[in-house]
Amino acid sequence: MYAIVRAGGRQEKVSVGDVLLIDKVTGKAGDSVELTPLLVVDGTTVTSDADKLAKVSVKAEVVKAAKGPKIVIMKYKNKTGYRKRQGHRQPLTQVKITAIDA
Repeated sequence: MYAIVRAGGRQEKVSVGDVLLIDKVTGKAGDSVELTPLLVVDGTTVTSDADKLAKVSVKAEVVKAAKGPKIVIMKYKNKTGYRKRQGHRQPLTQVKITAIDA
C-alpha cells in the first residue's frame, strides 16, 4: 500500500516506514504530523475520489530539522563594478511515515 501526498509545495510517493525530506513544518522531533493524501493505492484498488480521500489519513512523525544544500546567487553588472553575492539554504524537516489509514 502506498499513497501520493502533498508535502509542502510538492507531491511525494510514500509508504509506511519511508523517511523523506519535506518543506519545514512546525513541531519538534517526536511530534506527529498529518499529510494530505491525493491518491491511495492498495493492491489493485486505486482511490482518487475526494469524498473517499477525506476519510484517509497519512500520519508521519518528525525525525529532525534539516537544511537543504547551499545555493549561491551571484549578481554582476559589466563595467560598473557592481557585484553582489547572496546565499540560501532551504529549511527542511525529515519525517518518517508511521501509518496510512484507509
